[in-house]
Amino acid sequence: MTDSTAGSPEAAEWDLIVIGAGAVGENVADYATKGGLKVVVVEDELVGGECSYWACMPSKALLRPASALLAAKRVAGASSAITGELDVAAVLERRSSFTSEWNDASQVEWLDGAGIDLVRGRGRIVGDRRVDVTQPDGTVRTLTARHAVALCTGSVPTIPPVEGLAEAKPWTSREATSATEIPSSLAIVGGGVVAAELATIYRALGAEVTVIVRSRLLGTLEDIASERVQKSLEDSGVRIVTGSPSSVHRGEDGRVTIALGEDEAPVEADEILVATGRHPATEGLGLEDIGVNPKDLRVDDSLRVAGVHGDWLYAAGDVNGRALLTHQGKYQARAAGLAIAARAAGTLSSAPSARPEPWSDYAATADHEHVPSVVFTEPEVATVGLTSVAATEAGYPVRVVDYDLGSIAGAAVHADGYSGAVRAVIDTERRIILGMTFVGQDVSEMLHAATIAVVGEVTLERLWHAVPAYPTMNEVWLRILETERYA
Repeated sequence: MTDSTAGSPEAAEWDLIVIGAGAVGENVADYATKGGLKVVVVEDELVGGECSYWACMPSKALLRPASALLAAKRVAGASSAITGELDVAAVLERRSSFTSEWNDASQVEWLDGAGIDLVRGRGRIVGDRRVDVTQPDGTVRTLTARHAVALCTGSVPTIPPVEGLAEAKPWTSREATSATEIPSSLAIVGGGVVAAELATIYRALGAEVTVIVRSRLLGTLEDIASERVQKSLEDSGVRIVTGSPSSVHRGEDGRVTIALGEDEAPVEADEILVATGRHPATEGLGLEDIGVNPKDLRVDDSLRVAGVHGDWLYAAGDVNGRALLTHQGKYQARAAGLAIAARAAGTLSSAPSARPEPWSDYAATADHEHVPSVVFTEPEVATVGLTSVAATEAGYPVRVVDYDLGSIAGAAVHADGYSGAVRAVIDTERRIILGMTFVGQDVSEMLHAATIAVVGEVTLERLWHAVPAYPTMNEVWLRILETERYA
């Protein structure tokens, strides 16, 4: 690290090259820099990535006005003050403010303040610790890393091979979260988190929404969650159709017709949104040239890619397929950045067989069975750890405890007629909670306590002494423990 040009964007060599300057790439770079390394990030779109401009931030900014309005309407005394409807133009303007009008100047300023260099362009690995960057003007620049290269390129939407779908130019989450006008009608193909959240958004903003789902809406979640969210969507006017598109056609008038099979009437809409999942963005990174299958990118818990000579390649965030969530990707990034810096300093073994200790600074151990997530629908769904089905399939001795969140005094104060549910999945041998699901208004604010209990493997006997404040919705913790103890 004595290279006098190492801190300059014109340099050719750094300690670490990070491909992708989204939230994950920024965190890998930041933590490696804090560990004393000279770092450059390569980005071909906006610094800040998908979450900042087309996913987490704009989608939650779009969801918040409707949820705030509904929350006020649920409290007597406040509801009488509500005389109007959502101002759609103001909602869209507020959304755009959270994306900085799709300008990354402030993110670039943050990189500069953190001492991290930036090279604009598309990066491709061309050899051991070497990356070619095709810059915006078409020229190619070669960068070299002394220690490591980290892939943080995220994921891209999966478009199913349905006849006519690609030609119909469907929306993905990008178009949906950056739209400047609300279509009169929207057909959403998919039944996962993105589909459910965008159905919530567009119905609240006035569109007629049809969701086409192959099986159960939010099918990977507990039934207490999926059933309540589906009922809420249907009560709001969303039409949910079970089936799979067989063909899609956009007519000369711009409207889309979606065929569902011989026995089902077609669905027509002004726009079609595909929300059928995402897959790692590994195409064009040059992985094949270094002997790595881009469709089978495997990493250890320090996020080091397996099978690479010299063990210099890392992959953090969606690109490795472990847990496609921004907060989990940032967690991986912290582990990767610290591990890269420690291995460069010789304080952590670089041997191919060496693995960091579970739950150490260098290991993303929580990726396996301790992941928290929130679905910002109406009602909200907050989960951590394993569902009852997943825990049973994993072979744990399971007991499920359910409780009516609406019966808690704190919930009654929070909103008139509060409706919600909580489920705890308990390991009956170790006496710990394997997973929890909360369903109801504002339950995302209750999630971190459950995350601590699950990650910390806190016993039920010790949790008995974690006294919830009254009157808050957190009193449900006491009720869950009472139910488990005295049932």
